[in-house]
Amino acid sequence: MRNNDFNDVVQNRHSVRHFDKSVKIPRSEFKEMFEETVTAPSGCNLQGWHFEVADTPETIAKVKKYMLRFNDPQMDSCAAVVQVFADVYAYKKYRENWSKEYETGNITKEKLDEVLRTFLPSYENGTYYSCAIDSIRSCSLAAMQFMLVARNHGYDTNPIAGYDESKIARTFNLEPKRYLPVMAIVIGKSNETEETMAKTTRYPAETVYHFAE
Repeated sequence: MRNNDFNDVVQNRHSVRHFDKSVKIPRSEFKEMFEETVTAPSGCNLQGWHFEVADTPETIAKVKKYMLRFNDPQMDSCAAVVQVFADVYAYKKYRENWSKEYETGNITKEKLDEVLRTFLPSYENGTYYSCAIDSIRSCSLAAMQFMLVARNHGYDTNPIAGYDESKIARTFNLEPKRYLPVMAIVIGKSNETEETMAKTTRYPAETVYHFAE
């Protein structure tokens, strides 16, 4: 059953550390969730994200090897682990992406020439660092969207940054200079109790914003 209560999806999403071990997520549903996730915004529509899904006991065990031990509860009970990678070289598809927009009639030839002339050189002539930051930023948007999409599908998640970043890409047979780990997201059905549920306090909203003068 889908949860289409926007307020509940957003306000009651929280990081779960204990999942129902009996729950498995069909790969067909993962496909649907990713189709909904990749509508997230990205810089110049580069869509510089890549998701690796570990959804079997064997692959989850492989991923667990590079996790810090305090992540054991969620790693031992989740249905799957989604590792989010930033594709630093996503800009190499820039011309292809925007040419498709022109071919499908979404933009004019003049607009195509403009975006290729204006933005593409900033990536091609940019530093590795600037391209990495750009793709990481876009991945962060997609990661948050995935967690909300998962909750819409009736699942719970927990974003994880406690792992050995130097080993992740090669664990999935990816080239580490191109694919940078952004975060891991464990997913499943919550099995939290009052005793195990982590309770967090947010700073008052008025302490974190300011209207510029």
